[in-house]
Amino acid sequence: MIGHRTTLRTASIVGLAAALAAGCGDKGVKKDSGDKAATRTVVVFAAASLTESFTSLGKAFESSHPGVRVKFNFGGSSALAQQIDQGAPADVFAAASPATMKQVTDAGRASTPRVFARNRLEIAVPKGSSGKVTSLKDLTDPKVKVVLCAPQVPCGAAALKALAAAKLTVKPVSQEQDVKAALTKVRLNEADAALVYRTDVKAAAGQVQGIDFPEAAQAINDYPIAALTKAPQPGLAGEFVQSVLSTQGQATLQQAGFEKP
Repeated sequence: MIGHRTTLRTASIVGLAAALAAGCGDKGVKKDSGDKAATRTVVVFAAASLTESFTSLGKAFESSHPGVRVKFNFGGSSALAQQIDQGAPADVFAAASPATMKQVTDAGRASTPRVFARNRLEIAVPKGSSGKVTSLKDLTDPKVKVVLCAPQVPCGAAALKALAAAKLTVKPVSQEQDVKAALTKVRLNEADAALVYRTDVKAAAGQVQGIDFPEAAQAINDYPIAALTKAPQPGLAGEFVQSVLSTQGQATLQQAGFEKP
C-alpha cells in the first residue's frame, strides 16, 4: 500500500514537472517569434535634403508594416555612395543626383534606379535679413559671406551649374558636406547667404527666408532611388521603394516642396 502511494506521488510530481516544462516551452516560442518580428529593420541611406519628407514616409511605412522599423542614414549623397561602395549594410539608397547613384549602380550594388522627385535651388538668407542679398549677383560681393555645398555634393554641383548659367563667380567662406550644414550656417547667422534646395528653406520656415532666381531652372536635380543588390532585407527594400513612388509617397514629397519627377 505504501509502495502504491509512493508510485502515485512520484507520477504526480513527474506529470507536474512535464506540464511546467511544456508551458515554459510555449512561452519561449512566442517570445522568440515576437522578438524576431520586432527586429526586422529596413536601412535607408538618403540625401540630407530628404530628412523631413523621408522621416514622414518612414513613419507611414512602419504603420503599414507592423513589427518593422525604418532606420535612416541621412547625409551628403557622395559620402553615402562611398559608404555603400565600401560595403556599409543598407537596403535602399535615395540620392540627390543621378551622378551619385551612378557611382553605386556602376559598382553593381543597386538595382535599376527610379527618379522619384526633382528639386531646385534657392538663396537662403537669415530671417529678417537687411536686404543686402536680393539676387544671385549679390553673392559675388566680397563683403557678403556666402556658403556653398562642396562641389562633389549634388547641391554644390547644382550651385556651380546655376552660377555658370548666370556667368557669375562666387568665393564662398566655406564649402559644406551636405545641404543641411550649409543651411545651418545661415540659420545661426554665421553666413549672409547660402545656395540650398527650396525644400530645405521650406523645412526651416521661420528661421530663414528663400529668394528665387531664374538660373535655378537650369540646375534642377533629379532624385533617384533604388533597392541595393546586397540588401539584408530585399523584400522590405523593394516595398519601401514602392511606397516612395506611390501616390501617398508622392503627395508627401510634393507637400515638402519637391517637384514631380
